Amino acid sequence: MASPVLIDTDPGIDDALALLLAWSSPEISVEAVTTVAGNVPVEQGMVNVFRLLALRQPTPRPVIAMGAAEPLARALVTGQRYHGEDGLGDLANWPETPKPPLEPDAVSVIIDQARRSQRLLTLVALGPLTNLALTLKADAGAVSLIGRIVAMGGAVDVPGNVTPTAEFNMYVDPEAAHRVLAARLPLHLVPLDATRQAVLPRAGIKSALRRATGPLAERIVAFTERGFRIDHASGAQGLVLHDPLALALAIDPTLAEWEPVRLVIGPEGETQRTSGEPNCRIAKGIDANRFLRLFLDRLCPALPRRRASS
Repeated sequence: MASPVLIDTDPGIDDALALLLAWSSPEISVEAVTTVAGNVPVEQGMVNVFRLLALRQPTPRPVIAMGAAEPLARALVTGQRYHGEDGLGDLANWPETPKPPLEPDAVSVIIDQARRSQRLLTLVALGPLTNLALTLKADAGAVSLIGRIVAMGGAVDVPGNVTPTAEFNMYVDPEAAHRVLAARLPLHLVPLDATRQAVLPRAGIKSALRRATGPLAERIVAFTERGFRIDHASGAQGLVLHDPLALALAIDPTLAEWEPVRLVIGPEGETQRTSGEPNCRIAKGIDANRFLRLFLDRLCPALPRRRASS
C-alpha cells in the first residue's frame, strides 16, 4: 500500500521537479500539497501548483491549501532571482488556472492529515518551515503524531547558498526553523551537504525526455533551462536537484547515509552543530547514481490517453 505523504512547498524550479517525481512514485500517495512563501510569494506558489496539476493530472488529485504569506518575524526574501518572477522560468503560454481557494488553509490541512494518518504520514517540507512552525503553535499534539518529517534545508559542514553560512530555506525563516528543531520531532534534514551531490547533467535530462513527447516533456525542458544556466554559471556541472533529492529520500532513505546531530539555528539561518542529544538526523553521502536513475526514470512517464467524450 502506498504511504501517505503531505508536501509543503514554495514552488520554484526544483520544487516542480520534486512534485512531478512524487506524482510518478507508486510507493507514495500525495494526499495534500500546501504552499508557503519562499522561492515566490505564496499566491504565485498556488498558481504554480495548479499549473503543474493541469500539466501532470495526477490521480487521485491531492488536497491543495495555501499557507503562510510571510515568515514568522521578518520580511520575506524570495528566490526569484534564480527561479524567475513566476518561479517557473518566466515561460509564456501556461494554461489558465483556477483562482486559488482560501479554504482550507495549510495549518488545518496539516493537522487533519496528521490526525488522519498519524505514524503512516510523511511530511516533506521543501520550503521555509513557516507552515510547520505555525501548525506546532496551533496543535503540537497533532504534529507529534506525524511519522516522519523530511525537510530540505541547512548547510551544516559546507558553505551556504545565500550567505557564506546559510542555506535559503533556513535564511528566509530562521525563527520557524528554530521552533521546529526545538520540538523533538522525527526530523530528517536534507542539507546542501547532500543536495550538492545530486547534480543532473543537461545531457541526462535531454536523454530521458527524448523518450517522451507532449506538453509535459516540453515544459520540463523549458522551465529547467533557467536553472541549468544559473547553476552552470555558479560552477555546477548541471542542475542541482535540491528538492527532488529530499522527495526521493522520503521514498527511499537508503539513498543516503544519515548522521544523528544536534543543530541550533543562528540569527541568519545558520545551521550549527552543538553538543547534546540529537534533535534531527542529516543526510550526508548519497548514492548519486541510484538517485539520478530513479529521478530520470520517473520524471516524465507516458501518460494514458484520455478517451474522447461521446
